[in-house]
Amino acid sequence: MLVLGHGAGGDVDAPDLEAVTAAVVPFGVTVARVTQPYRVAGRRAPAPAGHLDEAWVDVVRSLAPAGPLVLGGRSSGARVACRTAAELGAVGVVALAFPTHPPGKPERLRVDELPLDRPTLVVNGDRDPFGVPPVVGMVQLHVVPGADHSLKKAVEPVAGFVLSFLRANGWAT
Repeated sequence: MLVLGHGAGGDVDAPDLEAVTAAVVPFGVTVARVTQPYRVAGRRAPAPAGHLDEAWVDVVRSLAPAGPLVLGGRSSGARVACRTAAELGAVGVVALAFPTHPPGKPERLRVDELPLDRPTLVVNGDRDPFGVPPVVGMVQLHVVPGADHSLKKAVEPVAGFVLSFLRANGWAT
Protein backbone atom coordinates (compact mmCIF):
# COMPACT_ATOMS: atom_id res chain seq x y z
CA MET A 1 0.00 0.00 0.00
CA LEU A 2 1.17 3.49 -0.90
CA VAL A 3 -0.34 6.23 1.30
CA LEU A 4 0.00 9.75 -0.11
CA GLY A 5 -0.56 13.12 1.55
CA HIS A 6 -1.11 16.51 -0.04
CA GLY A 7 0.79 19.78 0.20
CA ALA A 8 -0.02 22.57 2.66
CA GLY A 9 -2.29 24.58 0.38
CA GLY A 10 -3.38 21.80 -1.92
CA ASP A 11 -5.43 18.66 -1.89
CA VAL A 12 -5.19 15.00 -2.87
CA ASP A 13 -6.18 15.84 -6.45
CA ALA A 14 -2.81 17.48 -7.15
CA PRO A 15 -1.66 16.51 -10.66
CA ASP A 16 1.45 14.65 -9.46
CA LEU A 17 -0.50 12.64 -6.88
CA GLU A 18 -3.11 11.72 -9.47
CA ALA A 19 -0.42 10.72 -11.99
CA VAL A 20 1.40 8.56 -9.45
CA THR A 21 -1.85 6.84 -8.51
CA ALA A 22 -2.71 6.12 -12.15
CA ALA A 23 0.80 4.80 -12.82
CA VAL A 24 1.15 2.40 -9.89
CA VAL A 25 -2.33 0.90 -9.44
CA PRO A 26 -2.05 -1.30 -12.58
CA PHE A 27 1.07 -2.84 -11.00
CA GLY A 28 -0.66 -4.16 -7.90
CA VAL A 29 -0.20 -1.17 -5.62
CA THR A 30 -3.14 -0.04 -3.52
CA VAL A 31 -3.08 3.74 -3.13
CA ALA A 32 -4.77 5.77 -0.39
CA ARG A 33 -4.66 9.55 -0.77
CA VAL A 34 -5.24 11.18 2.61
CA THR A 35 -6.75 14.61 3.20
CA GLN A 36 -5.53 16.25 6.38
CA PRO A 37 -8.25 17.26 8.90
CA TYR A 38 -7.55 21.00 8.55
CA ARG A 39 -8.48 20.75 4.86
CA VAL A 40 -11.57 18.66 5.63
CA ALA A 41 -12.60 21.46 8.02
CA GLY A 42 -12.24 23.97 5.16
CA ARG A 43 -9.10 25.71 6.42
CA ARG A 44 -6.29 26.59 4.01
CA ALA A 45 -3.49 26.98 6.57
CA PRO A 46 -1.99 23.76 7.90
CA ALA A 47 -2.03 22.76 11.53
CA PRO A 48 1.28 22.61 13.44
CA ALA A 49 3.59 19.74 12.46
CA GLY A 50 2.78 17.69 15.55
CA HIS A 51 -0.95 17.81 14.78
CA LEU A 52 -0.36 16.88 11.13
CA ASP A 53 1.76 13.90 12.16
CA GLU A 54 -0.74 12.73 14.78
CA ALA A 55 -3.67 12.87 12.35
CA TRP A 56 -1.62 11.07 9.68
CA VAL A 57 -0.59 8.29 12.07
CA ASP A 58 -4.21 7.77 13.14
CA VAL A 59 -5.44 7.56 9.54
CA VAL A 60 -2.67 5.26 8.34
CA ARG A 61 -3.18 2.91 11.29
CA SER A 62 -6.92 2.81 10.56
CA LEU A 63 -6.15 1.64 7.01
CA ALA A 64 -4.50 -1.49 8.46
CA PRO A 65 -2.40 -2.29 5.37
CA ALA A 66 -1.83 -6.02 4.97
CA GLY A 67 1.43 -5.86 3.01
CA PRO A 68 4.42 -3.54 2.83
CA LEU A 69 3.59 0.08 3.69
CA VAL A 70 5.15 2.92 1.70
CA LEU A 71 4.39 6.45 2.89
CA GLY A 72 4.58 9.48 0.67
CA GLY A 73 3.24 12.81 -0.36
CA ARG A 74 4.05 16.12 -1.88
CA SER A 75 5.63 19.08 -0.09
CA SER A 76 4.15 19.26 3.43
CA GLY A 77 2.70 15.77 2.92
CA ALA A 78 6.20 14.51 2.08
CA ARG A 79 7.52 15.98 5.31
CA VAL A 80 4.75 14.28 7.30
CA ALA A 81 5.49 10.95 5.60
CA CYS A 82 9.20 11.29 6.35
CA ARG A 83 8.66 12.22 10.01
CA THR A 84 6.26 9.31 10.66
CA ALA A 85 7.90 6.54 8.61
CA ALA A 86 9.68 4.89 11.54
CA GLU A 87 6.70 5.08 13.88
CA LEU A 88 4.42 3.49 11.29
CA GLY A 89 6.93 0.85 10.20
CA ALA A 90 7.02 2.01 6.58
CA VAL A 91 9.39 0.07 4.35
CA GLY A 92 9.98 3.13 2.18
CA VAL A 93 9.09 6.77 1.55
CA VAL A 94 8.17 8.75 -1.58
CA ALA A 95 8.79 12.49 -1.18
CA LEU A 96 7.61 14.68 -4.06
CA ALA A 97 8.68 18.35 -4.04
CA PHE A 98 10.32 17.92 -0.63
CA PRO A 99 10.61 21.46 0.79
CA THR A 100 14.26 21.53 1.81
CA HIS A 101 13.83 25.01 3.32
CA PRO A 102 11.24 27.78 3.39
CA PRO A 103 11.43 30.03 0.30
CA GLY A 104 14.21 32.59 0.70
CA LYS A 105 15.49 30.98 3.92
CA PRO A 106 18.10 28.41 2.88
CA GLU A 107 19.61 28.57 6.37
CA ARG A 108 16.48 26.84 7.82
CA LEU A 109 17.14 23.35 6.45
CA ARG A 110 14.68 20.49 6.94
CA VAL A 111 17.00 17.77 5.70
CA ASP A 112 16.99 16.13 9.14
CA GLU A 113 13.38 15.05 8.45
CA LEU A 114 14.48 12.71 5.63
CA PRO A 115 14.68 9.11 6.85
CA LEU A 116 18.21 7.72 6.82
CA ASP A 117 17.32 4.09 7.50
CA ARG A 118 14.94 3.09 4.69
CA PRO A 119 14.72 3.53 0.92
CA THR A 120 13.46 7.04 0.17
CA LEU A 121 12.68 8.50 -3.23
CA VAL A 122 12.86 12.29 -3.52
CA VAL A 123 11.71 14.01 -6.72
CA ASN A 124 12.14 17.78 -6.97
CA GLY A 125 12.22 20.32 -9.76
CA ASP A 126 15.41 22.27 -10.36
CA ARG A 127 13.39 25.52 -10.19
CA ASP A 128 11.81 24.77 -6.81
CA PRO A 129 12.08 27.86 -4.54
CA PHE A 130 12.03 25.46 -1.56
CA GLY A 131 15.35 23.99 -2.72
CA VAL A 132 16.56 20.51 -3.57
CA PRO A 133 17.76 18.29 -0.74
CA PRO A 134 21.15 16.60 -0.74
CA VAL A 135 21.45 12.84 -0.98
CA VAL A 136 21.60 11.49 2.58
CA GLY A 137 21.09 8.02 4.02
CA MET A 138 19.22 5.82 1.55
CA VAL A 139 17.79 8.71 -0.47
CA GLN A 140 17.46 8.30 -4.23
CA LEU A 141 17.16 11.81 -5.70
CA HIS A 142 15.72 12.78 -9.08
CA VAL A 143 15.87 16.44 -10.08
CA VAL A 144 13.56 17.30 -12.97
CA PRO A 145 14.95 20.05 -15.25
CA GLY A 146 12.60 23.00 -15.72
CA ALA A 147 10.13 21.87 -13.05
CA ASP A 148 9.04 24.07 -10.18
CA HIS A 149 7.55 23.14 -6.79
CA SER A 150 4.21 22.13 -8.30
CA LEU A 151 5.81 19.51 -10.57
CA LYS A 152 2.80 20.13 -12.87
CA LYS A 153 4.98 20.13 -15.98
CA ALA A 154 6.65 16.88 -14.95
CA VAL A 155 3.83 14.57 -13.88
CA GLU A 156 4.77 11.80 -16.34
CA PRO A 157 8.44 11.60 -15.29
CA VAL A 158 7.43 11.88 -11.62
CA ALA A 159 5.00 8.97 -11.96
CA GLY A 160 7.66 6.97 -13.80
CA PHE A 161 10.25 7.57 -11.06
CA VAL A 162 7.78 6.42 -8.39
CA LEU A 163 6.79 3.29 -10.30
CA SER A 164 10.45 2.41 -10.95
CA PHE A 165 11.27 2.95 -7.26
CA LEU A 166 8.41 0.70 -6.12
CA ARG A 167 9.28 -2.01 -8.64
CA ALA A 168 13.02 -1.90 -7.85
CA ASN A 169 12.22 -2.52 -4.18
CA GLY A 170 9.74 -5.32 -4.89
CA TRP A 171 6.68 -3.34 -3.79
CA ALA A 172 5.03 -3.36 -7.25
CA THR A 173 4.77 -6.14 -9.81
